[in-house]
Amino acid sequence: MNSSAEKPWILGLTGGIGSGKSAAAQHFIDLGVHVIDADHAARWVVEPGRPALAKIAEHFGPGVLQADGTLDRAVLRQLIFDNAEQRRWLEALLHPLIAEEIAHHLAQAQSPYAILVSPLLIESGQYAMTQRILVIDVPEQLQIERTLQRDKTSEQQVQAILKAQSSRQDRLRHADDVVVNDRDLAWLHSEVERLHHFYLTLRGGQS
Repeated sequence: MNSSAEKPWILGLTGGIGSGKSAAAQHFIDLGVHVIDADHAARWVVEPGRPALAKIAEHFGPGVLQADGTLDRAVLRQLIFDNAEQRRWLEALLHPLIAEEIAHHLAQAQSPYAILVSPLLIESGQYAMTQRILVIDVPEQLQIERTLQRDKTSEQQVQAILKAQSSRQDRLRHADDVVVNDRDLAWLHSEVERLHHFYLTLRGGQS
């Protein structure tokens, strides 16, 4: 257990679609590291009963709600997909709430360091909450192949997601550590273990 004098430092973990960042994050969890996923936080802030959901329904109309009162993500995605102004409105509402949710969960960490996993760590500015950044990198062709296999989606959709995410170069520019995940899962696990032992030696994310 950490004393208040030794609060866990925060590692930001990111990577493009199909990079394997979720598999890496899961292995850190298995090693006892406290992990918060920004995607989960983004879902929690729009749960029924939370103020954000009421504001979204008020702004976009009741059509964004499903029969059970939960957010219809597919409808909302359509509404903002080609509308930059509406997307900015939504981001202005949600980003501060998501950041608050993340900070709340990170504050509960009992491990020597905690991890914030976010596909948009760089783009959303969430990296400002971290002391160190680990990028799971993968060649673009492999990203596309893995995502097509996993999500049964079209190559066109994958390309659109890649375009919306930060470029590899931008992510790598922010990285303190990089794992090129172009081998098998056992190799990824061994890399995570190597980094975990290294991170345990750091104070505040610095050696």
